[in-house]
Amino acid sequence: MSVERDYYEVLSIERAANGDEIKRAYRRMAMKWHPDRNPGDPKAEIEFKACAEAYEVLSDPERKGLYDKHGHAGLRQTPGHDFSRMRPDDIFSIFTDIFGGGGGGSRGGRRAPSRGYDLETSVEITLNDVLTGKEVEVNFTRRDVCNTCEGSGAKPGTKPIKCPTCAGSGQVAHAGLGGMFRMVTTCPNCRGRGQIITEVCHDCRGAGRVAKRRNLKIKIPAGISDGQVIRVGGEGEPSPHEADPAGKGPRGDLHVGVQVTEHEIFERVEDDLISTRDVSFALAALGGTTSVETLEGPHTLEIPRGTQHGKILVIEGAGLPHLRSPSVRGDLRIGVCIDVPTKLSAEQRELLEQFAKTQSNPQEELRTAGKGVWKKIKDTISGS
Repeated sequence: MSVERDYYEVLSIERAANGDEIKRAYRRMAMKWHPDRNPGDPKAEIEFKACAEAYEVLSDPERKGLYDKHGHAGLRQTPGHDFSRMRPDDIFSIFTDIFGGGGGGSRGGRRAPSRGYDLETSVEITLNDVLTGKEVEVNFTRRDVCNTCEGSGAKPGTKPIKCPTCAGSGQVAHAGLGGMFRMVTTCPNCRGRGQIITEVCHDCRGAGRVAKRRNLKIKIPAGISDGQVIRVGGEGEPSPHEADPAGKGPRGDLHVGVQVTEHEIFERVEDDLISTRDVSFALAALGGTTSVETLEGPHTLEIPRGTQHGKILVIEGAGLPHLRSPSVRGDLRIGVCIDVPTKLSAEQRELLEQFAKTQSNPQEELRTAGKGVWKKIKDTISGS
């Protein structure tokens, strides 16, 4: 999994920075790392997207407060844009209030794509939820079409007018050196829209989009692994205002990252579960049964006679379901730990001494066993 970086370090600002300082820092860092200014440098695009993610959080007072108090964990239920799947020009189109109509490096004045932007969030589930599957509720905020102006950004009863600067094309041409070539850029007056709003909608302030709360139930399938992502089609944002004011184009998707919390008893290896069980010396030597925990409750485990410390006993089908074939389950593997008593009664001590005398050469066996232990330790050290 990727390392979660501190947003303040990404933008090179202090934690006490105000809104204007955060905005200026983002503009500076985004211009520094824009891939157009760093051709062929993969690190630049990574840094550029990291800056966008940091600014989106720190420029939102609610999300900034959660981040300051709880770190990245506090943002799990407040999704943001999925910048990792965006092109740099798309990111500039989101923050037009910072970079203006030129996009700070947009390529040839390309308009935003008609498809809406993806969002990402995460949910936490338990290992028991992995066993059975679970329906969870996801609450998030997304930018949606303004109902008041139906996405136009204009005050109801008015309409945008054709931009006089670009004559409605959204682009303007500039003569190059000596008039030998022309450079076409996004119109700075209408920011590439081709229209100008003379009276803005009071609800969206001309943006054509407003923040709306969305509650959604999604099914977490049995057998899912920690870190996997569930894509919910069409639950992202509507198509960008610049390309489709009414938002009639295809929506983006919502990507829900699944985090499985650690279990106090079991560890997971693919579809198998691993646990340990302490057994007495007598039970290991003589054999018998003992009760062990599974995700579905207690289970009687057979301890074979002469079981050694570290022996792995398997309960078939007591693991987790396979994601693509839920009827197929892994196993529960239990490591046996011999529980050596630290206190003995007089009777127990006498019985053990009598047992020791029945061994052919207990001292030699102890020395041999000791050599074996040291060999294992040495092998472990040399192999590390």
